[in-house]
Amino acid sequence: MFQELTRSSESRSWDVLETLTKIYLFTYNLIQFLGFLWIFSSITVQLALEGTDSVHHTFDYCWIMMFICQILAVVEVINPALGLVNTAVFPAMVQVMGRNVILFVIFGSLAEMQNRIVVFFVFYTWSAIEIFRYPFYMLACVGVEWRLLTWLRYTSWALLYPLGTLAEAVTVIQSLSIFDESDLYSIPLPAALGQSISFSFTLKLYLFVMFLGLFINLRHMNSQRRRHFIRKEFKVD
Repeated sequence: MFQELTRSSESRSWDVLETLTKIYLFTYNLIQFLGFLWIFSSITVQLALEGTDSVHHTFDYCWIMMFICQILAVVEVINPALGLVNTAVFPAMVQVMGRNVILFVIFGSLAEMQNRIVVFFVFYTWSAIEIFRYPFYMLACVGVEWRLLTWLRYTSWALLYPLGTLAEAVTVIQSLSIFDESDLYSIPLPAALGQSISFSFTLKLYLFVMFLGLFINLRHMNSQRRRHFIRKEFKVD
């Protein structure tokens, strides 16, 4: 009798924990979806109203929301590490850290970069990716699947991920001369070895890491796509 009561109590505890986890994940994905939808919609509306002139001001009217969304995205590394979601930690860390470099280190630190056209392409591709990804995960938390959304989630990345990485690479390349001239984030060296190591040298190395990260994410997404649709085929059979 005591053992049965213990098992029943443990079962209820796990049920409560599972419910709280689903509420947390649903809420997080909902907040991120609304944030990126706001960014995507704002850029689209400004482009429709002001034409191509608006692309130079993308950072001005989107940076606060983008900063908030990207800061919140850190939990996407924590969640799989804690076992709250069934996904690999490394691909999530690659994406989050890569975006942090572009957003905070380059756009956030260099005023000269903030009104360049490349900001439009970076923000637009990022938000286009996330307005499919977050609602997919949000609905998955409650066991709901929308076939069109599922197809977009597992198909759009093949175009948007490479475009986003290309825009990020252009961002890095355009920032190199600015970091060289400003000595921002340069590493000072003893006089015998030279003056300093420019941060642009680190960014050149990061370019290689960026495309390596693209390869890792593309392989991860292709694996997820195949696993998802193969599982669906087995269920139909």
